Amino acid sequence: MDHGGYDMGPRCSMHMLWNTQVIDTCVVFSQWHIRSHLQFFLSFLAIAGLGVLYEYLRKLSRDFDGHIATKLRAGRRTPLTASARSSPERSDVEETGLLHGLRVVKKQGTTVPPLYRAIRAILYGASVGLSFFLMLVFMTYNAYLILAVVLGAVVGHYVLGEVMEPDSTGGKGMACH
Repeated sequence: MDHGGYDMGPRCSMHMLWNTQVIDTCVVFSQWHIRSHLQFFLSFLAIAGLGVLYEYLRKLSRDFDGHIATKLRAGRRTPLTASARSSPERSDVEETGLLHGLRVVKKQGTTVPPLYRAIRAILYGASVGLSFFLMLVFMTYNAYLILAVVLGAVVGHYVLGEVMEPDSTGGKGMACH
């Protein structure tokens, strides 16, 4: 077909089946268009790095939660914890549910200060966003890119998982969130 002298050039191709295409692969965005073997290799390394970053965010979140728990157990009163409760404590452990009159057991524990909750929420949001991005990379069905995601998770888990608490299950594995 004649396009009036306009050369359309290489185009992104998306496969809905398992593939091993290297050249003209697009990763999530049309702007991430791989046009050479070197670009594919660098993209492989970048995706593996994102897998390691995901594991790092998981570890950072667990460590931060441990830090908060230690501070709360120690009973240190900081300016953050002084304003942690916005409502008075209630002594009753159960209350009637709005529907069906069921008894709902209230969770026991200590309220996390707002700044710590905000940091935890940011870490959680970053890990959820990154996990969904890695899922989209996985959905390219490109065997090499899938390998990059898995390899990044394995390397990250190995490097960052040198210490394990015997009472912990280790959290959830690499999941979308």
